[in-house]
Amino acid sequence: MTDEEPVEEKPNEARNGSEEAILEVEHNEIIEEVDPVKALTDELTQTKAQAAEYLDGWQRARAEFANYKRRTEAERTELLVSAGADVLIRILPAADDFDRAVQTLPADLKDNAWVAGVMLVQRKLANGLDSSGVKPIPVQPGDTFDPNIHEAVTQEDSEQFAGGQIIGEVQHGYKMGERVLRPAMVRVAR
Repeated sequence: MTDEEPVEEKPNEARNGSEEAILEVEHNEIIEEVDPVKALTDELTQTKAQAAEYLDGWQRARAEFANYKRRTEAERTELLVSAGADVLIRILPAADDFDRAVQTLPADLKDNAWVAGVMLVQRKLANGLDSSGVKPIPVQPGDTFDPNIHEAVTQEDSEQFAGGQIIGEVQHGYKMGERVLRPAMVRVAR
């Protein structure tokens, strides 16, 4: 033999070992390829769950904010009405004074220019109250006493009216919408 002797290869053995190695590598690659798909599927599932959770939280926050806006708007409206009502309540005694002055006006002064000016002021005040939604509570003799809108000043014996009926009005009452600003002061039969 010479220095270089051919190394005898065993073709079947070498090939079988190589094929097994290739198959093992391919098998590992397939396993590796399957695992990323599973990982991505798992990640997608988690992301969808998180997105649903975020959507639910966002929808709740949006509903809470809408309720908050509605509640604060109602409170603001109520505050404005209440503040306006307080001012109007303070003006009602002046309206009562004008009404009494007109009722007791002597006949000889009805044509006086100054009195006509004062009566104009009284009409403007009444129109202002009316345009603000302030309406007098209607009271007629014979109406049934209602403690929600009337205040009994006196209880009197009466042959003309049954017990619990209004005999007469002492002072006008006023409402603003459904809210009673001041109850009508009335005399009630026993």
